[in-house]
Amino acid sequence: MKRSLRFSALALTACAAMLLFGANGEAYIDPSVMTYIIQAVAGIIIAVGAVVGIYWRKARKKVNDTLGIDENRNKEVESDELVVSEAAGEKPEEEAKE
Repeated sequence: MKRSLRFSALALTACAAMLLFGANGEAYIDPSVMTYIIQAVAGIIIAVGAVVGIYWRKARKKVNDTLGIDENRNKEVESDELVVSEAAGEKPEEEAKE
């Protein structure tokens, strides 16, 4: 416990020193850098949105299960019937036997 407290205090002191006594940097920022920053911010926003969406679904499912709510109660389900049409030029099985 003491060791982690010392490390935290040292890290906080180092960060404060960098912010308070840092040198000013003068540099030219190319317009393409701004485009890159916009893309990075957009990527972060999309990733955060995906994570929030995933956890939202999990939480909603857990709440629905707890309350006994069925999401599929009023949904229509199609039948599993499969209709296969005959290919052109092939005879049905009954006619082929004759």
